[in-house]
Amino acid sequence: MSFGAFSHTHRNQQKCRKWSSRVTISDMAATNDAKCKNNAVVTDFLQFLNASPTAFHAVEEAKKRLISVGYEQVSEKADWKLEAGKKYFFTRNHSTIVAFAIGKKYVAGNGFHIIGAHTDSPCVKLKPVSKVTKGGYLEVGVQTYGGGLWHTWFDRDLTIAGRVIIKEKNSGSLSYIHRLVRVEDPIMRIPTLAIHLDRGTDGFKVNTQSHLLPVLATSIKGELNKAVTKNDVQNDGEKTDPKSSPNSSKHHTLLLQLLADQLNCEPDDICDFELQACDTQPSLVGGAQKEFIFSGRLDNLCMSFCSLKALIDSTSSETSLENEPGVRMAALFDHEEVGSNSAQGAGSPVMLNALSRITNSFSSDSSLVEKAIQRSFLVSADMAHALHPNYMDKHEENHQPKLHGGLVIKNNANQRYATNAVTSFIFRELAVNHNLPVQDFVVRNDMSCGSTIGPILASGVGIRTVDVGAPQLSMHSIREMCATDDVNYSYEHFKAYYEEFSSLDQKLTVDM
Repeated sequence: MSFGAFSHTHRNQQKCRKWSSRVTISDMAATNDAKCKNNAVVTDFLQFLNASPTAFHAVEEAKKRLISVGYEQVSEKADWKLEAGKKYFFTRNHSTIVAFAIGKKYVAGNGFHIIGAHTDSPCVKLKPVSKVTKGGYLEVGVQTYGGGLWHTWFDRDLTIAGRVIIKEKNSGSLSYIHRLVRVEDPIMRIPTLAIHLDRGTDGFKVNTQSHLLPVLATSIKGELNKAVTKNDVQNDGEKTDPKSSPNSSKHHTLLLQLLADQLNCEPDDICDFELQACDTQPSLVGGAQKEFIFSGRLDNLCMSFCSLKALIDSTSSETSLENEPGVRMAALFDHEEVGSNSAQGAGSPVMLNALSRITNSFSSDSSLVEKAIQRSFLVSADMAHALHPNYMDKHEENHQPKLHGGLVIKNNANQRYATNAVTSFIFRELAVNHNLPVQDFVVRNDMSCGSTIGPILASGVGIRTVDVGAPQLSMHSIREMCATDDVNYSYEHFKAYYEEFSSLDQKLTVDM
């Protein structure tokens, strides 16, 4: 062995020993090999996060991963010709994706084993008319999406990403296409007011209408660089240049040019877009013991990634579906953060349509769909609130989920979560079989409780559901944190669910 090879091996061994030296709250000590595997899963997760600044990008990244391992894309607009033992996926609005693998022993009426998560996160989105000029600054008009911690968006290096509708001319014919865009450089910032100018006793309070506008440029610099047209520096009430494109009256020309440069088109080719502000700081592993993940959008790309990877890995070998009588499915929805009431949200017919179309592809007996639903099971996977060391009173003593503690099973008597005794038992049994830790969460009686896609799908489809999630801190901040261990625990738990639910469900001897 050469010195270089020895040094490389030695560093890897040191890395594995360092990774496995962390103390977790669980007494289920992992082996060095498992810790190194955890490292690999986390590395893969970071790549997924950094490729997914928006829900559109997350779905595109999911598509690439599915296609690379043999999943075939089907369209909701076309007829489906499905086969047992094959793997498929479809998207809706480019922001929701449903992937499924049909067991070789599947027959119409058999159940679906589903993990549901969501692709969206709280953010600020550009308004339909985003051009704002005040005090010699070019600002970008934004609207808040979801329940974000908006004070965390100040003084961050921001950029924009999303989807754009572009017109293309090919051989004289005109067509319109959907393109994803992401400006890599930090181009915007929301500056805070200096403390010297804000001596109020009430502390910092954000007015999301007037305080949350990102600064794109100064008017004078834009003029000097000839990058900003007359339209960009005009005052409210002035007439626009009739020769300018329609978009130049709605958005700063400088912004349109930045988008056009990324898309390799002309600004006038941009017909419309859905864009949001994004933090430019990449997702990474941090902490003194490299035990944390620092990132935006952990809620809920962490559960989206773990469910997607578990589905892919549980269906990757030639024999993985050989004895499977059901359908393994991952459904990643958009718009959970705003109630799921959209054509591509969990409150839409997406799930029921998928179950019906798959079942009906193998039989014309429509009554089999209802039978399939009663044989199915949904894991609603959405991040959970970890105990905060500086706010211990926000959790009751018997329900304090902690980092490194594994997936949290969420309960709520008022059905804000869809968990019941049967569904939680099934999920716990998988944990016992694989030596995986689990935790419990119930919100304090004197606090309001959030919700998930779980109750929406349980009530809308009639499917057995358990609500779970990995614990995290700083939920809905522009920069959140979770534990590396919990990413691996979640992946392993979900993978076990896909591989073993069919046999476990058969052991339930009563109709539940």
